[in-house]
Amino acid sequence: MGEVRQATADQAAFRDELIQHGLFIASGVPGLYGRGATFEDIRNRVDARITAAAQAEAPESMRFPPLLPRKQIESIGYLHSFPHLAGSVFAFEGGEDEALLQSERADRHEDWSEFQRMTELALVPAACYPVYPAVAARGPLPVGGVVVDAGGAWVFRHEPSEDPARLQMFHQREIVRLGAPEEVRTWRDDWSERGLALLQSLGLDAERDRATDPFFGRGGRMLAANQRSQELKLELLVAIAGDEPTAVASFNYHQDHFAAIYGLAQHDGDVAHTACLGFGQERIVLALLRTHGVDPPSWPAEVRRELWGA
Repeated sequence: MGEVRQATADQAAFRDELIQHGLFIASGVPGLYGRGATFEDIRNRVDARITAAAQAEAPESMRFPPLLPRKQIESIGYLHSFPHLAGSVFAFEGGEDEALLQSERADRHEDWSEFQRMTELALVPAACYPVYPAVAARGPLPVGGVVVDAGGAWVFRHEPSEDPARLQMFHQREIVRLGAPEEVRTWRDDWSERGLALLQSLGLDAERDRATDPFFGRGGRMLAANQRSQELKLELLVAIAGDEPTAVASFNYHQDHFAAIYGLAQHDGDVAHTACLGFGQERIVLALLRTHGVDPPSWPAEVRRELWGA
């Protein structure tokens, strides 16, 4: 396991409170928790609010498993930018002798990785990734482009942490826009405003800011500087626990990055641009619990109306 990011006293206290009230269920591994019924009820109602906010666009619905072909993360250059976050799937390939040795080591909780081989699968690090090749396979985009709702998919990022807001496996509600550059960027900017209004309607003190992805290494610092200067990534920040506010949603303009990889073209043959938005559902729930308390029936009436309708 990678180096575990330690929690501040505030983050640790909030995590313990979540576990005490059955909102989180501890697994023994940092950043991996089960969710209790109350937590999931809130998450599903937040998801429904996002669905309602997107309804006017009539997005096409696509759903994918939390695995994707390993070739996809290789093709998009994920391992150049985020090697520290990637997760690949390994499985046993061997005979009876190897199986016996593996089980003996596992019984002793020793390293049995030498008996595992990399498969063709990787864990999904962003819910939008399977959308681009799926749309590209259909040929040129229709006039006006395409909007795809990829749902609230499970995604994985290998950054073990004691901070309850930094999970290794979580739900990311993604919507993707593909089309002409000016249409795509306008859509991204408009959604950053709509997303801010949505969070504020839930009583969260959210703010919007330019941001960068957690690129790896020295080359990553150059990529981050370019991303910030061109305002390719916007985030919505809310205080959860700790000294700094936490990003709970992001709005990303990819320009022609995915189009160049998958051959995405507009109806007239011009290169398409893409953008995506992602709401971190667990982080929004955590922000609500930290802001309004761990007992939802006692939340402000206006917030309950937004989520429960009563």
